[in-house]
Parts: sequence; structure tokens; C-alpha cells
Amino acid sequence: MAIKGNSTDNKTRNSVSIIIVVGLCCFFYLLGAWQRSGFGKGDSIAVEITKQTDCTSTPNLSFETHHGGDSISDELKSPNFEPCDESYIDYTPCQDQRRAMTFPRNNMIYRERHCPPDKEKMYCLIPAPKGYVAPFPWPKSRDYVPYANVPYKSLTVEKAVQNWVQYEGNVFRFPGGGTQFPQGADKYIDQLASVIPIANGTVRTALDTGCGVASWGAYLLKRNVLAMSFAPRDSHEAQVQFALERGVPAVIGVLGSIKLPYPSRSFDMAHCSRCLIPWGANDGMYMMEVDRVLRPGGYWVLSGPPINWKTNYRAWQRTKEDLEQEQKGIEEIAELLCWEKYTEIGEIAIWRKRINADSCPGRQDEPRVKMCEIVNDDVWYKKMEACVSPFPEVNNADEVAGGELKPFPERLYAVPPRISSGSVTGYSVESYQEENKIWKKHVLFYKKINKLLDTGRYRNIMDMNAGLGSFAAAIDSPNLWVMNVVPTIADTSTLGVIYERGLIGIYHDWCEAFSTYPRTYDLIHAYGVFSLYKDKCKMEDILLEMDRILRPEGAVIFRDEVDVLIKVKKMIGGMKWSSKLADHEDGPLVPEKILVAVKQYWVTGGKNKTAHI
Repeated sequence: MAIKGNSTDNKTRNSVSIIIVVGLCCFFYLLGAWQRSGFGKGDSIAVEITKQTDCTSTPNLSFETHHGGDSISDELKSPNFEPCDESYIDYTPCQDQRRAMTFPRNNMIYRERHCPPDKEKMYCLIPAPKGYVAPFPWPKSRDYVPYANVPYKSLTVEKAVQNWVQYEGNVFRFPGGGTQFPQGADKYIDQLASVIPIANGTVRTALDTGCGVASWGAYLLKRNVLAMSFAPRDSHEAQVQFALERGVPAVIGVLGSIKLPYPSRSFDMAHCSRCLIPWGANDGMYMMEVDRVLRPGGYWVLSGPPINWKTNYRAWQRTKEDLEQEQKGIEEIAELLCWEKYTEIGEIAIWRKRINADSCPGRQDEPRVKMCEIVNDDVWYKKMEACVSPFPEVNNADEVAGGELKPFPERLYAVPPRISSGSVTGYSVESYQEENKIWKKHVLFYKKINKLLDTGRYRNIMDMNAGLGSFAAAIDSPNLWVMNVVPTIADTSTLGVIYERGLIGIYHDWCEAFSTYPRTYDLIHAYGVFSLYKDKCKMEDILLEMDRILRPEGAVIFRDEVDVLIKVKKMIGGMKWSSKLADHEDGPLVPEKILVAVKQYWVTGGKNKTAHI
């Protein structure tokens, strides 16, 4: 009986085992079928990465299904972008000279941004000129630019007596002069520093309107002042291009009919050195726009006509009556703005903006003063208005409206007033400090990937989605500067915080071309840009614009979700870029990855031909 019982038990166990095995087989068959059906794309993405990339952090990536994303089968076909014709070497899509001439000339409208419609966009690679070489390292680049990089001699003739630029052999030399400072920018800045607290870090951010080749901004850098310089693309060919080749921050821009792409209360100092802006025109609208972007307690410097007209009217070839009326108009508008005139030294006049509304009693009752009704930083393509921006409210007459800033460099990591006051939606003091810690960690990892990051190899750096400016703060160095771009479609406007940290930046929509010349940035940082714009414009539009503004042998650091970066990697394979995928610094299981790319060196070799790949 015992033997009979054991036989029955064995049969039962065998039956159970068979059922389990069959069940497992069915389970794994169904799992495999599910993964191949299109729902389990994380595994296919991991396979693609493992096969097609050499990952810097780990040689064998292992992404589980939590890295899921959209199908990438179409993007695996790498497009091949051809070179543009060599006539487009200096193409600036939104400041194209031919298109500009079709717009009205009043209020400089024709010099503003006018981007091509989709049907006119170019899907080709802007070539570098023959003989293009890497710019000289800073600070040599401040004084010398290779002729082959910007082959235009017109300024050496037009501005010969003003010491702007000289052509010597195969380079341009910049003596540091300007229309109002032929003896050099250093001596000119010394004059300003005798009145304005430039040396102690109080003045950190500056705006140079009509900057020429940006010598004023170039020489402020050694005094730890960071200037945002702008000038239009006009008859003075390549002046902004010269500035950027020198390693000085600059953009193509103009005071016209559209508001400047900067937030309110951004700059500690604004400057016009014979910039030819009609400050008294349009009921003082241009001075009111400067007032909007000038920080409470900030300084405005005006040098050249009409200042000191009694002495210079003959040299300026204008009548005394005309110049006197022009200066009178400027003085009246400054009074309406409640600016205090600090001094007038020779041809230099300096005003200071009051620190709050309480220090300007009676302005509210002045019938000629029109206060702006809408006060926010939504300025992209918004019409400029002849109205005065109100100060933020204060609790007493000694309080700085909008908050007092620490001197630089303490300002860089101090809590910005916009954060401490809760003015920036979604950010607190704690989250601001945490973000700084995270970006210090990110930048430390970047330096492990690219050991040239802080050696002077990369001078002009752009952060395409800057957030609070924490990348720029973490990488801050005298060897480089960062153009912090806050996309106009971002959920929160953070550019004001960036300026309160003593950094500079600009609003921009990456569905359009940036306001600069080709080949002006050494390194571009793109964090979450393609995830942000995935439903707004095509990936190739943004990548081709990055290629346009990136210098040959320049680098790009992409940080985004892995499925996005695979698409990017495939597309830049047809743009003459080399790339390598790296894990997140916290390991291979984090879905956010880093893609490092380098633009290959190539120059035009004739119509639609390239050389030196």
C-alpha cells in the first residue's frame, strides 16, 4: 500500500511540474511578443544604444523598459545635409539684408528681426570661409582676430582715425579705441570709474547700445563687469561678428519699435557712446526702454553728441540750435524718468536711476508721465511703448525696489531677490539652492568627459535652456562667458533671476534663428531643449541653427531623455558631426543621458563643395 501511495504522489508532482513549465513558456512567449509589438520600446532603445554607441561612462549600457519612448525606426535613417552655397558664409536668417530692405525704415523697423517663412528656410550647412582657423585664446583674442575668419576690411578704412580696428598682415588688430575714446577704452573706463562704483562689484552687468566692435565691453571684462553689447547688421559690416571673434558677448540688435529681449531691472549700467540713437524721439520711448531694463540705482552713460555741444558743434557739423534742442529734450525726459544727473565731464554725461518711487515724489502727479499699464517680462516681439515702468513697491524710502543685490562675486550664489520674494513661480529658496548643487555635480562630470572645458579652449559658450543660470554659475571662470538663453515658451520666465546673479542672457524662440552671425560659439549646452520643443518645431530646424552658430571643431553637450538623444545622434550624423553617448553621472539606469558632439572642420571649396572633412 505504501508503494502504491508513493506512485500516486510522484504522478501528481510530475503533473504539477509540467503545468508550471508550460505556464512559464507561455508567459515568456507572450512577454516577447509584447516587446516586439511596439509597446516595450525601452528594450529596443537599449539595444540600439548598445550596438551603435560607445558610451563614455560604461562600455555596455543596460536600459530596462523604464526607458520607454516613441518608435525610432524612422529616425534611424540618418539624413545627409549638403553644404550651402559659399555666398551664404555669413548668412543671418532673421537679419537678412535683402529681406530687411522690404520693410519700413521708420523707427529702424527694417533693422529688426524678420525671419524667413517656413517655405524659405534653408536645410543646408553654412560653410566656413577658406582659410578659417580657430580664434586666438583669450586674452589675445581681445586684440587680434584672424583675417580669414572675418574677411572684411571696410571698418579699417571707415574708422581709421578712431582706432577701432587695423589690418596687419593676416590679422586684424584692435587697439581698444572707439569713436568717443580714440585714446583707448581703458582710459575712457577710468573716467567712468571715477564716478561709477565699477571696482567694488556693485556694477556687474552692463548694456552697450550700438556697440561697434565692443571694445568698451572687452575692456570692462578685466574689471569683472560683464556687458551685453548689441548693434544692428548695417553698413558697418560684421561689427558684431568682430566682437564675438574677439571673445566678447554681443548680439545683433537695435532699438527700434520692439522691446529689447531682456527682463525689467536687468542691468547695473547702460551705455551709449555716439551710438546714433535718437534718444529724444518718439516722446522719449528709447530712454524709457532703457529705464525699463535698468536696475533701480543703476547708471546711464551718454557720451558724444549732443553732450558738450558748445565746444564741439563745428566738429560735428551741426548747428548750435539743433544740438542745444537735442540735449534739452534728453534732459527733460531724464527728469520725467526721475533720473539724477550725476556729472557731465567733457563729452560724457552720467545719470543715475532712483532706487524707488518714494525717492521721486511728485512723478505720479506729473501730467506728462504715462505709466505703463502692463508690467511683466513678456517682451518677445512686443511693441515698445512711450510709457514709464513703475517701480516695485517698497516698505520705506531707503529700500531698493525689487531688492538690493550683493556685490559680485558674492552675488553669483546669494539668493536672488526674485527667488526670496517668491516672484518666480515654482521656485523657493530651498529649490534654488538644491539646483545649484545639482549643476555643480553636472559640470564636474562634464569636465571629466571633456577635459578641455575650462582650459581656455572654449571661450564663447551658450546655454540654450538656462533655467536659473546654474550651469553658467557652476562653470564660471575668467576663461569663458555664457550666453544664458531662456526660451520664450518656457513655463516660467527665469531670466530676471539670471541677471540678479550677475550673469547675462536673452529671451529667444528656438523655432527661429538666433541673432548672431555664423561660427560665433565655441560650445553649446542643450539641456532638455528637444523635449521642450518637440511639439513646436522640427528637430532639424534647431540642429541646423546650432550648426550655423557653432564654430568648426566646436563642441555641444546635449542632456535629455535617451530616446530623444538617439534621434539627435542619428540626425547629426548627417551634419558632419562626431558624437558619443554617455551615461548620466548617477549610472546607466537613469533615463536621462548625455550626448557629446564635435563639429568637424570643413570649409567651402567652391559652389556647394566642401574640403577638409
